[in-house]
Amino acid sequence: QVHLVESGGGLVQPGGSRRLPCAASGLPFSFSNLALGWYRQAPGKERELVAIISQSGSSTNYADSVKGRFTISRDNARNTAYLQMNSLKPEDTAVYYCWYDKYWGQGTQVTVSS
Repeated sequence: QVHLVESGGGLVQPGGSRRLPCAASGLPFSFSNLALGWYRQAPGKERELVAIISQSGSSTNYADSVKGRFTISRDNARNTAYLQMNSLKPEDTAVYYCWYDKYWGQGTQVTVSS
C-alpha cells in the first residue's frame, strides 16, 4: 500500500522559512519513475498547484505566487521530496499536500502569522 507522509508544518512568522519533507513508501515501482507535485489548500479556497518536479529532478515548475521563494527538490535514493519555503507570507497559510501518481498525502498545516 502506497503512503505519502508530509511533515514539517507549523506556525512560522512572516519572512520566515520552513522545509516540508514528503516521504513515500510502499511503492510498487521506483520512486524516480514519476513526477511529483506539492499542492496547497487555504480555507475556503480550492486546492492549487504550488510546484512540480520531474522524475530526475532536473526540471521544475512553480506557481507565480511562490516563484523565487519556494524550491522543490527530491532525493530519489531516499524516496523523499522536499518543499523549501522562504520569505513566507500570511497568504501562504494553507494545508500543504504532496501528490505522486494518483496518491495524496494527508497534508501538513503551515500557518504564517506574527
